[in-house]
Amino acid sequence: MAEAANDTVLGTAILERLTALAAAMRRAGIPVTQAETLDAVRALDVIDLGDRQQVRETLAAVSLTSGAQRPTFDALFDLFLPPRVGTGPGDDPDGAAAPDTPGTAVPGEGEQGDDAAEAFVEELLQRLLEGDDEEVRRLAREAVDRFGRLPGTAAGGRDGGGYFRYRVLRAVDPSHILEELLRRGVEDPDTLTPLQLRLARDEMEARLHALLQEIDAEVRRRAAADRDPQAIARSTVPAALEELDLLHLTGEQQAELKRRIRPLARRLAARTAVRRRRGNDGPLDVRRTVRRAMSTGGVPFEPAFRPRRPHRPELFLLCDVSGSVATFARFTLLLVHAMQEEFAGVRSFAFVDALDEVSHLFDGEDVEAAVARLMQEARVVWADGHSDYGRALSTFVEQHGHEVTARSTVVVLGDARTNYRHPAAQSLERLQRRARRVWWLNPEPRSAWDTGDSVASSYACYVEEMVEVRNVRQLAAFVERVA
Repeated sequence: MAEAANDTVLGTAILERLTALAAAMRRAGIPVTQAETLDAVRALDVIDLGDRQQVRETLAAVSLTSGAQRPTFDALFDLFLPPRVGTGPGDDPDGAAAPDTPGTAVPGEGEQGDDAAEAFVEELLQRLLEGDDEEVRRLAREAVDRFGRLPGTAAGGRDGGGYFRYRVLRAVDPSHILEELLRRGVEDPDTLTPLQLRLARDEMEARLHALLQEIDAEVRRRAAADRDPQAIARSTVPAALEELDLLHLTGEQQAELKRRIRPLARRLAARTAVRRRRGNDGPLDVRRTVRRAMSTGGVPFEPAFRPRRPHRPELFLLCDVSGSVATFARFTLLLVHAMQEEFAGVRSFAFVDALDEVSHLFDGEDVEAAVARLMQEARVVWADGHSDYGRALSTFVEQHGHEVTARSTVVVLGDARTNYRHPAAQSLERLQRRARRVWWLNPEPRSAWDTGDSVASSYACYVEEMVEVRNVRQLAAFVERVA
């Protein structure tokens, strides 16, 4: 009976943790459904719950739909299903989650003594040079134990203060560690080629990056043991890459998104091709429908449709590439041109306060190089280098309006902030009358539209829809919709 009761308590605890994990994933932009949560519960019934890595991989397989979501999932998994938390470096990293127990105070780096701190850093350097991942993880946990808590606070319990990443990094000093790794890891740099030196540096930087990730995860885990994991998740776990605001990406995030654009484009192209082949949303075939209904006394139980004639639209992109929205335009161009086989033709125009066609830059295979050249070579500045939507739209209509036909789709990319210049919305109206569809992609939140110098509503009157596109997920959904 006692064993059954313990199993019930354990099952309830795991279910609560899984539910909390799913809620945190949804907040971070990973669309986990209730059905997937139930699948996760069923999956845990057939695996070894004592093997934490097996639990992690099982939940990831059930919950994730793209590799871009994995870093966010891993951070949340460590918060809600953490390894056993103790007070010393010998904790079992693969044990089940357990509550903290009060312990003795863990001294800060000032109380460790210089010799002990130097010995610890020396051991850490040796393990990093050897590439011993298990020992590096253990030492990361020990570093948080030794240096992460303020002196005089308890190591366990919910009133014992918090753990601080900056204290650990101040004691460990990543720049010093990287310098030592390079000095000791490369025996005779004069005999190596520049490529070999670069590869060696990349390897050492990767090992240091892995150490810092382990420290970050351990700090979050300790903080979650002291406080509510949901609060820690909201404040420390970044959103999934495809959910990040395109206007506020770091350089590292931009580089990672660039690497993911082509795989995303291939998936979108495959889905678009399937939809075109299988689509059955053509116009109603009245004659065939009536003929079928004769067997049921004239009641059309089974409507017949004419075959849909899928077409590939001709696309005109008008992109604001001014500083405020340049990153958004860059990723839109990367995605669209990576999918350009799904369109009858793609013509791209860039503007700030002057408009220039840049389609010829995308004639080659290297889309990223084309976007980089666009930012350097396009003649898009006429006066002061501030966005002038009115002048750009008027120029496009005057010079290229006659090329827009009933098969054309026009997409304007920008925040509709005119810098208090004339918006020339009538030019957009003329495009609307000629084109099949006109769309406007706005990277700002709806709450910011029509504030300050934004004239979003003035333009929204003459487009199919002004769409809020703030992240890659929304951008991919729109491109698939247009294609």
